[in-house]
Amino acid sequence: MPDLMVNIDHVATIRQARGTYFPDPVYAAGIAEMAGASGIIIHLREDRRHIKDRDVRLLREVVRTKLNLEMAATDEMVEIARDVVPDMITLVPEKREELTTEGGLDAFSLSRRLKKVTEKVREKGIKVSLFIDPEEKQVMAAKKIGADMIEIHTGAYSDAINDSMRRQEYKKVVEAAKKGKELGLGVNAGHGLHYHNVREIAKIEEIDELSIGHSIIARAVFVGLDRAIRDMLELING
Repeated sequence: MPDLMVNIDHVATIRQARGTYFPDPVYAAGIAEMAGASGIIIHLREDRRHIKDRDVRLLREVVRTKLNLEMAATDEMVEIARDVVPDMITLVPEKREELTTEGGLDAFSLSRRLKKVTEKVREKGIKVSLFIDPEEKQVMAAKKIGADMIEIHTGAYSDAINDSMRRQEYKKVVEAAKKGKELGLGVNAGHGLHYHNVREIAKIEEIDELSIGHSIIARAVFVGLDRAIRDMLELING
């Protein structure tokens, strides 16, 4: 069964709604680890809409499992990653006006830039993942770029409006995961996964980690973060 990586961005979103110092994502990371999360994910966006530079540096000091820094492939973010040295980074597309990441990175078209970023970050011993749509050409591109792993974008699967579309999108995820493993890549998956659709994705044996955030934080509002994570782990582990 895949490990669970918990994205705590939206703890910071709640904090920023009032511009206060709480709830603190650093505190949330500790609860997540104690509840059984295999790692912590944060996305430092260009506009700093939720996670701040201060959060990144403190989390690097306190996270004892694995810290995954999601980031755009910009010079600014590369320098931050090289300075903070998370365990891994996930390169994602980023548009200032979007509510959340809307699709996978076009690794095929941006291969030259992404290869340069990957090489520069790996100089510091940081592993690199690319957040890509479940397409063979994107998986192949990730391998050529030199990424250690891929994160398959499960948004289309999660947003499918009927069973037929869901099965079609699920098949794409399965095929991309198998291709990634064939090429020797680590395979993660995430985006839009929640308590009612995660089991099917968790059954794909090629997937090593699931990246889940919003649905866990939303459930935590009602049952607490510890319980929300344990409930998700119970579903993932069958």
